[in-house]
Amino acid sequence: MTPQDAVDEDGLTRTPPHDIEAEEFVVGVVMHSKQAYDECSLLIGRDDFYRLAHQLIWDTAAGLHATGQPCHPALIRAEIEKQGQLHRVEGGNLIYRLGGETIAPLMAASFAERIAATARQRRYDAHSTALKAAIDRGADGEELAAMVAEFQQGEALRENTGRGPAHLVASLLNWDQFFTTDFGAIQLLPGKLMGPGQQITLVGDGKAGKSLFCQEWMWRMATGQSFLGDDPQAPVRILYLDAENGQEQVQERFLSFGAGPRHMGQLRYASFPPVRPLDTAGGGADVLAMVKATGAELVVIDTISRFISAPENDADTWLNLYRHTLLPLKRDRIASVRLDHFGKDKERGGRGSSAKTQDVDHVWELSAQGGGTLSLKRTHTRTGIGPDQFAIVRQARRDGDHWALGGTRHVLMAYDEETGADNGLAAIPGTVEHIVATLDRARIPNGAGNRVVREKLAELGVPGGNSKIAEAVRRRKARSETPGFDVSPERFPDPFPTTFPGNVSRNAPWNEETAGQTFPGNVGETPGTPPVPHVPPTKWGNGEGTQDQADTQEALCTVCTTPLPSFRADRGYDTHVGCDPATGSHPDHPAHPEAS
Repeated sequence: MTPQDAVDEDGLTRTPPHDIEAEEFVVGVVMHSKQAYDECSLLIGRDDFYRLAHQLIWDTAAGLHATGQPCHPALIRAEIEKQGQLHRVEGGNLIYRLGGETIAPLMAASFAERIAATARQRRYDAHSTALKAAIDRGADGEELAAMVAEFQQGEALRENTGRGPAHLVASLLNWDQFFTTDFGAIQLLPGKLMGPGQQITLVGDGKAGKSLFCQEWMWRMATGQSFLGDDPQAPVRILYLDAENGQEQVQERFLSFGAGPRHMGQLRYASFPPVRPLDTAGGGADVLAMVKATGAELVVIDTISRFISAPENDADTWLNLYRHTLLPLKRDRIASVRLDHFGKDKERGGRGSSAKTQDVDHVWELSAQGGGTLSLKRTHTRTGIGPDQFAIVRQARRDGDHWALGGTRHVLMAYDEETGADNGLAAIPGTVEHIVATLDRARIPNGAGNRVVREKLAELGVPGGNSKIAEAVRRRKARSETPGFDVSPERFPDPFPTTFPGNVSRNAPWNEETAGQTFPGNVGETPGTPPVPHVPPTKWGNGEGTQDQADTQEALCTVCTTPLPSFRADRGYDTHVGCDPATGSHPDHPAHPEAS
């Protein structure tokens, strides 16, 4: 029994509807005529052919026509031989037989319509078989209704995208059915980044670890695990096309997730697959063939720039990618994730033509914030369904020179109440709200200017662009005045308050970590650079230009008789560090008080 045979209720095999004669005439003529191929491709696709050998010849001819190469049975045979697939076309004899019994190009469309008609009958036949199988296993009415609705939606989508002679009028909405459809009842895939059948782009720079993030996401989805705190769902069949990462790197990453040869679920991984460029008909045919062979419900393209042949800045490149690869996937309700790099200007998103974002449902930007923290933000969306931002921590453990088995994972960042539990944006690094919340926790005065804020954010390892810092400063200055605070490194009397998840204590010595380290901790001090001097509070009411007078209640240094910093006086010291007989230059050369 062939994979395309069906089984009757009595257990006997039968042949589904098909039209071999029409298939042979169409396949034979497209090997000679691009005009015939163009007209037939408006009516049928590769999946409409019943015989797999006819599909292979059609795909090969489509690739030659798409790249502008001459097409002839001999060239078709040569291409199939390169793929090592001659055994599927009777060693090449089928190609020459069909190519020698050709029809006039003008007759091709009428035979293509016959193929489309029998292909539709075949789909309905398969659908009825699936319903019978569901009934046999005890499916309830709700499940059967969902199966029928999904099938009808797929057929409507097929007609709307140019399959069948009725595709033009099929795009008209049926108002009764339209307004009774609950488009909001969509079960998002694990991670809540996309829905079934949707197409998204994941953009980021090399330091963000797009592939690492996506590989764990796909593995957990394919094995029915939760991701980013989402509830587990049934495993999803995934095809991962990777032309970016070496196999040794891929192996170590999956082992670090906790994967193994018997724990890969429904994930099929193609390492540097020999597919043709996806912005050509041949490349689209190759991907669809792999999808068909694996039964994939979702395709990952890592990285998209490795799978195209035309310039990234050319809008036609992305239009062709959609026409030849993404549109057929979407027509068949196959979801896709394509990874992309940032351009020179991150504010403008992925590099290349803006046309690349016009066809996707969502664009997600992944950026590293330092110390294993990541920001995932949705910048474009068609539906608006699901969250728009995620704050993520990449956890990883090393075991000697390698990453520990099962020690790598991406999790949602957890914040305490002070980080803005009542304001979701305050928990997202890089937002104005997060900058404001960070400055409030650090007790920076509301009147602090851009320079002070920028320096403090750099010290704490908190991201923020100039425009967002300026907006945060404006918002805080709009508040009521509050007393100033000492901004020296030891301003906090309480031990070890944290500044940011994963960062060092704000009271910890600046040079406790490795010199030059930026996160966790701060960059080590430059040798010879004095600490920030203490700034006494301004004495109001003296008049403009009047010199401030020392507060008579302030503790004075017993050596140089100038005021002591509060952190020295509070701890019982009566001299500056530079004036201390044990550490400074007392008694002959007391240091300037700013040296403390």
